[in-house]
Amino acid sequence: MKCLVVSDSHGDRDILVSLLAAYQGKVDAFFHCGDSELQVDDDVFKQMYTVQGNMDFDDRLPEVVSTTVDGVSVYMTHGHLVGVNFGLDQLMAAANQQHAQLAFFGHTHQLGVERHNGLLVLNPGSISQPRGEFSRLGGTYAIVEMTGQDVTVQYYNRQRQPVPELKFHFTS
Repeated sequence: MKCLVVSDSHGDRDILVSLLAAYQGKVDAFFHCGDSELQVDDDVFKQMYTVQGNMDFDDRLPEVVSTTVDGVSVYMTHGHLVGVNFGLDQLMAAANQQHAQLAFFGHTHQLGVERHNGLLVLNPGSISQPRGEFSRLGGTYAIVEMTGQDVTVQYYNRQRQPVPELKFHFTS
């Protein structure tokens, strides 16, 4: 299973259209972790799972997405409702309750990935308004590939170039 994860685009629809066009047929699914500032019926969401962030005002956007892609269970939420600014415990508990193997979130605008007892927890960072150590990249997204229990995560910049120091491999 291979998916693209993006978050916190804050009205930058063009970058989402660009990512969809570039990766169509190359990934199994697209995930947007909230704060798109777009409406639920926007055409980009016909091809992309999305959740409502704290800056999304279309109440028709779901707060949580729990789905399965090519046999891999995925849990996604924006993060503000599970207190990600104060730690990942609530997020991991919610993902574990859904028996997820992958948990995606946004909100902090800071990329990060870690694995806890088989659960991969990933923030792709903000594609449009990055913060933290890697803000110099100008925005990031991630490609997550899972084969069996092994997971590879590669972060990319807005120009769709891989960031060599941001490649991670997790084995069971």
